[in-house]
Amino acid sequence: MANVKLRITGMTCGHCQAKVEKALKAVSGVYTAVVDLPDGEAEVDFDDDHVTTDALLGAVARAGYGAKLAG
Repeated sequence: MANVKLRITGMTCGHCQAKVEKALKAVSGVYTAVVDLPDGEAEVDFDDDHVTTDALLGAVARAGYGAKLAG
């Protein structure tokens, strides 16, 4: 299992937060996804044998938000 923090841009409300969280959780191989609206971050636990960080970034982008690796 791997863990990654993503910086999310474009979120302005709880609906945005829920949409990003749902998009990340929909990726096959993601165990948990917690999105922090005030900090603009998402923390994701996932199976790194089946999921890449690019897949996570793509899921956020398809939901209509920007994302990059934090740090």
